[in-house]
Amino acid sequence: MDYKETAVNQNAEAYDASQIQVLEGLEAVRLRPGMYIGSTSSSGLHHLVYEIVDNAIDEALAGFCHHISVTIEAGNVIRVEDDGRGIPVDVQEQTGKPALEVVYTVLHAGGKFGGGGYKVSGGLHGVGASVVNALSEWLEVEVHRGGKIYQMKFSRGDKTQDMRIIGETDRTGTTVRFKPDPQMFEDTVYSYETLHVRMREQAFLNAGLRISIRDERPESADLPEEAREESMCYAGGIREFVSYLNRTKEPLHPDVIYVSGSREDSEAEIALQWNDSYNEAIVSFANNIHTPGGGMHETGFKTALTRVINAYGRKTGLLKEGESLSGEDCREGMTAVISVKLTNPQFEGQTKDKLGNSEMRTLVDGILQEKLTDFLEENPQVGRSVMDKALTASRAREAARKARESIRNKSGLESGGMPEKLKDCNEKDPALCEIYIVEGDSAAGSANQGRDSRFQAVLAMWGKMLNVEKARADKIYKNEKLQPVISALGAGIGEDFNLEKLRYHKVIIMADADVDGSHIRTLLLTFFFRYMRPLIENGYVYSAVPPLYKLTRGKTQRVAYSDEERDKVSAEMRGHNPNAKVDIARYKGLGEMSKDELWETTMDPEKRTLRRITLGDAIQADQIFSLLMGEEVEPRRAWIETNAKYVSNLDI
Repeated sequence: MDYKETAVNQNAEAYDASQIQVLEGLEAVRLRPGMYIGSTSSSGLHHLVYEIVDNAIDEALAGFCHHISVTIEAGNVIRVEDDGRGIPVDVQEQTGKPALEVVYTVLHAGGKFGGGGYKVSGGLHGVGASVVNALSEWLEVEVHRGGKIYQMKFSRGDKTQDMRIIGETDRTGTTVRFKPDPQMFEDTVYSYETLHVRMREQAFLNAGLRISIRDERPESADLPEEAREESMCYAGGIREFVSYLNRTKEPLHPDVIYVSGSREDSEAEIALQWNDSYNEAIVSFANNIHTPGGGMHETGFKTALTRVINAYGRKTGLLKEGESLSGEDCREGMTAVISVKLTNPQFEGQTKDKLGNSEMRTLVDGILQEKLTDFLEENPQVGRSVMDKALTASRAREAARKARESIRNKSGLESGGMPEKLKDCNEKDPALCEIYIVEGDSAAGSANQGRDSRFQAVLAMWGKMLNVEKARADKIYKNEKLQPVISALGAGIGEDFNLEKLRYHKVIIMADADVDGSHIRTLLLTFFFRYMRPLIENGYVYSAVPPLYKLTRGKTQRVAYSDEERDKVSAEMRGHNPNAKVDIARYKGLGEMSKDELWETTMDPEKRTLRRITLGDAIQADQIFSLLMGEEVEPRRAWIETNAKYVSNLDI
């Protein structure tokens, strides 16, 4: 018997009941937090707030809550207060403990499992409150119910104070305060804007529900009031949501189209409006939970929309015999919000990315088929505008197809031909390769000389590229400054984009840290966002962070990436000699850096800083691109004037 076989047998004998670990209480959440909140990054941190707010919104769906307030207190403590019925405080029969304690300490405990507590809810699994408790350094909850105020306190999932009555009250509701646990999260600083976007979204989805948000942190005191506090209530519901999403665009028809309907315990409402842009924006929800992965409700919507518009085109003679429009043609320039409510939603995971209930496809399809058909027949001017838009999109799509074929033939895409300005790397495994997209021959020259050619490629760009927010696909395929990017990455664009053909798994934009550099970076990111979105969705796009300053004292040189770091490094270099002279030079651009400086500060994987570009909130990203890169000048000027003095780095 050899060593390998002996080791296997010994391991087999050692594997017994003593190795089976049983996690008590909320230990499982703290051991594997990503299973419950997606990640321990910023998105997971904010997800804690959403879980508590979702519980309050479930009270609103049941008809018992009219106002929810969210406050970021000093120290990034979160307070969520509602005027619902208040969490039950009587003894829960199965456990013999107060229901309030059970809700916050037991996984899969809640009023959402068919016991009659809620007909419709977003908190499907009943883990929200207990997970937030488990991942908080401390949490306290107060319940106003039955004329009494009840209080309980916890720390990292464990009870630190039994439920007790601390006063009397003449109202009902629940107030939760918690501080996220720094042992669990990479960062515990909350973004007011991220929470604001989510709360505004929920206010749109629940017509008549008021949601307030406030930032009370001392460090936010200098921000304007609109960046620290807002109270939102929309009587028009998702109609107003669509108008809000289209506020930076020019609508093709003045009124938002709204349809709704129900079947048994399920309801669906849809609002849509076409605009003069070339991009579609579909935002879907199930029980007020955003479903960025789409699902059956979106499938039903798309299928019915394409069928209705083609049928209308044939009936009015705008479509010729044998002609048909694709779904993409019908949805070009369309903004839509789909909101469904159902008793037993089937989500993919606790983060609820995609809806799987097939009956919602049938419901949404049927509602849109019937009511959009009626609307178009009753509003022929709108019908004509929509058809003209779709027919133009169809012609442009055909032109784009021909342009795409032309590019393949001219540039040799199919045979592996590469752009002239690409200095490729030697490695062939995409997972190990990275490409720097650099503006200007001078900076590209330094980058090419300073790179590690084993795995780093450099693509030089020149001048300002096309603003794709204002161009159709056929113009994009023909653009001489975009063609090299498309060719070098090798994955195609638009509907032909194939992530498996991507030649580099790090696509790094390297532009100067000035206004021109920011413009170039934004133009390129707009292109990726609109035509290569899977690049961003899968985390393959980065922004290089070159230093702003070079500090010199004698033969010692260091760099700084911000004004604050410049001052800190300068003080460190002076040491105990305040009068020592430290020369500080600001880099004017990447082009003036030597190959060694560029490698050491911006390209060396051991020392560089890269900022990964993420979609974050798709709605917010779409709004920012439309605002900054669209036709409307005044909204863009207003946004820049409001935000420029408060933002040092704008991430997407």
